[in-house]
Formats: sequence, structure tokens, C-alpha cells
Amino acid sequence: MLATDIVNALGYPYFQAPNCWIYHLDCLEVLAHIPDKSINLTVTSPPYNIGKEYEKPLPLEDYLNWCVQWIEQIYRITVADGAFWLNLGYLSIPHRAKAIPIPYLLWDKIPFYLIQEIIWHYGAGVAGRHFFSPRNEKFLWYVKNPDNYTFNLDDVRDPNVKYPHQKKNGKIKVNSLGKNPTDVWEFPKVTSGKNRSSPERTPHPAQFPAAVIERILKATSNCEDIIFDPFLGSGTTAVVALALQRQVIGLEIRQDYCDIAANRIDNFLTQQQLRDAQLSLF
Repeated sequence: MLATDIVNALGYPYFQAPNCWIYHLDCLEVLAHIPDKSINLTVTSPPYNIGKEYEKPLPLEDYLNWCVQWIEQIYRITVADGAFWLNLGYLSIPHRAKAIPIPYLLWDKIPFYLIQEIIWHYGAGVAGRHFFSPRNEKFLWYVKNPDNYTFNLDDVRDPNVKYPHQKKNGKIKVNSLGKNPTDVWEFPKVTSGKNRSSPERTPHPAQFPAAVIERILKATSNCEDIIFDPFLGSGTTAVVALALQRQVIGLEIRQDYCDIAANRIDNFLTQQQLRDAQLSLF
């Protein structure tokens, strides 16, 4: 299926660019109109139900039921060899848990097959006084078919090998492209602040670094695949997808975040055109 077929089913987008469509709509409203088995890869981070500015907290059971509803729709629209990457943080349960990982509460309710939990480790964060300082978030890598899914390891190998010339039985032991980057990824957070703000920082309060999304897309999708993010936020998934020659459809319920994402995409495309123009001179 082509991305344009999905767009025709959804109607006119809030923002459109080559191979990119953003809708300013609630995800459950839109998901119902996306055809079965049409999305190659979904990468997203929904609200954590902890009272951030972009969410209205629900009773825990209602929140979990909401998660189940939209995840079941993601399963329906995912192609047979497709994948789903989910980032969910922690929430508190009175008298039971200070910070329980939300996936622990959903583990038996998600229809996908779990391949792996990836730990994203970063340097900056909350400083704990009565607990260890949190320095990680988790991504869950799900697939629809455990016997048939995309994994482009060579595209994401780490060239920083300690002993690149080590041999076994007379042959170089390490892959010439580098080592497997493992299930612990070390990337800096997108920081804010007058003197330490990351170059990619936007006004969005919970922005992912592009490097994390880039590794996910390189490893588990291919050129021209349709990438989907039902909680687009600042638009990182869209920008990275375009940079890697993927198609991308994003949903975002807040108009100001749609505008942030649209501006980022416009800026990226403008810079890309300038780079292409410079290269054409040589």
C-alpha cells in the first residue's frame, strides 16, 4: 500500500510536505480510518498519565484501557512483517509504587510479540536523595511476526571496536563494519537551559534526541517504508524518517505541537535543499 492511499482515507492533513503528512487530530479518531496492514513501522511515545502540560490524567484503569485501545489499532494497521516501538515511562501507584514502569501494567494486554527491551541511558536527569538518580528510559521493540521482521544490524553497527584486528582461527573475529551496539544505548538527552540547551531543542517539553529514533528506523525499517507516529509531539520521528528516505504520517492532538513539528520539517527540507545545491556545484 502507498502512503497516499492512507492519506486519501484520512482526508486533508494539517501539514504536508513531500513524503510527509501531519494530522491535528486525536489518535483514536484517526486510527479507525487507517486501512488494515498498511503501516510498516510505528515509533511513538504516548503521554505517561503523570500530569504533563500535554495530557489530562485519567484514573489508572481508564488510562490503561485507553492504551489498550490505541495499541490494538496499531496492531491492526501494521503489515505482516512490521514492527512497533513503544516508549513508556513510569507512574506512581498510591501505597504500591513510587515509579512503576508502565509496560509492567500492560505486558499481557499488548497483542504484538516482544522482541526486546532497549535501555536508553543518558547523562542528565533528576537528582535523587532518597533513591538512585534516574538515568534511563526504555523502548519496547515489538513485531507482528517473530519469524519474519526487519532487522538491519549492519546499518547500525558501532565502529568503536576495542580490538578491531582480533583473530580467531586466523580470521578477523570482528565484523568489518563494527560491533553490535547491544541493548543499552547511550545518547544524551535533549537538554534545555540558557547555557546547556541542545542544538535540536524545541519548545516541546519532552523531546527525543534524533539519534535514538535514527537507530530505530535504520535497524527496523527500509527506504520508502511508511513510518507512523500517533503522538508526534515535536516531530522528531518525522524529521528522521525524511532524512532516511522514508515516508511518514504523524498525528498530534495539540495544534501548537503540530506547528513546532511543521516548522522543524520545513527547516530540515530547506537545509537539505541547500546541501543538495552545494553538492551540485562539484
